[in-house]
Amino acid sequence: MVNGETRPGDIAVTGVGLITAPGTGAEDFWQGMCAARPEVTEDPVLTGLPVNSSCRPEKFDPEQLLGGRLSRRLDRFTQLALAAADQALLDARLDASQWRAPRVGVVLGVGSNSIERYGEQFRLLDEGRAAHVSPRALPRSVPNMAAGEVAMRVNAQGPNFVTSSACASGATAIGVARDLLRAGTCDVVLTGGSESVRTAMTAACFAQLGVLSDGSRGPVGCRPFDRDRTGFVLGEGAAVLVLETLEHARNRRAPVRARLCGYGASTDAYHPTSPHPEGRGAEAAVLGALADAGLVPADIHHVNAHGTATRAGDLIEAAMIGRVFAAAPPVTASKAMTGHCMGASAAIEAVVTVLTLQHQTIPPVAGTTCVDPQADLNVVLDVPRAVPMRTALSTSFGFGGQNAALVFSV
Repeated sequence: MVNGETRPGDIAVTGVGLITAPGTGAEDFWQGMCAARPEVTEDPVLTGLPVNSSCRPEKFDPEQLLGGRLSRRLDRFTQLALAAADQALLDARLDASQWRAPRVGVVLGVGSNSIERYGEQFRLLDEGRAAHVSPRALPRSVPNMAAGEVAMRVNAQGPNFVTSSACASGATAIGVARDLLRAGTCDVVLTGGSESVRTAMTAACFAQLGVLSDGSRGPVGCRPFDRDRTGFVLGEGAAVLVLETLEHARNRRAPVRARLCGYGASTDAYHPTSPHPEGRGAEAAVLGALADAGLVPADIHHVNAHGTATRAGDLIEAAMIGRVFAAAPPVTASKAMTGHCMGASAAIEAVVTVLTLQHQTIPPVAGTTCVDPQADLNVVLDVPRAVPMRTALSTSFGFGGQNAALVFSV
């Protein structure tokens, strides 16, 4: 996409589905994001831990949406993926019974395997009761089951796999899905990410790393780029996008929410958990996405930042944005509302970016009141900001130095 014109490599986003703390489904989610009231509450799963709060979709009822038998068979991250995929297909007006199943792929991002049920199984082993370990513990928890179960539910017989690049997983999945469409391998790909990290082990590990908001300043929690930020809040959720070739979308007269026109990825090759201090890998991913889209920095009208509210991460990302963009575009950071959903975060933020372009309005960074003077950014605060936009960038970074960036256009 160059100067608002469609390029042959652009991919149509025809449907989105979400299960998140701010809301379920595109419209409910969008209203929640714009309301900027973080749903951070004490979490009974985390009782007794140094940090015991989370952002979670408390109204999500898997038995109601998926049926009791299916929902009991699945771990939480797969339940979330199926519910989001159902929404996305409905939003895209796609009937799975009518499509060419071998031409439909599923690529989802999952940051890690689920440990939701493993605790109880390990206890059985410790007690010498190996014969009581559930045979379902393994197949329900391996990451690829999110994509596999979606394929079984909707009869998608094309390429099917999960990408795992830590907190960039969802963006990596979207980029790979785009490649399958560009290569002519698929006509339609369901892509995005799903994750539930509301477990005692995950919370304890992140608390030990010192990156979780401890709630010392009230229930606001994650405040990206704020002078007094204290870290992020654990979240859970899923987002699925329906991507199609423009030709396929046009042939079935599908409404197009936005176009995916650029993807870039890189690796810091620097440290297991810390980003490169100069953000060079992040910068390479952003510049790669711009080049892929045929754009220059001045063409980007908005940035949805990774924004984890960690001291090092925020400042490194802010400096990178400052280097790339001579005139700082308005910036938001979705984790203030959604919590940090790990492998699902980048997919959720991609949907935020799509909806931002559609509504020509940028949701504010909830809870952030005083931008750190060291983060010289044009951060959207307090209320949504109406801005004429044609293109927007979403950035995502993760452990292992994983970097991914997506460019969307309308």
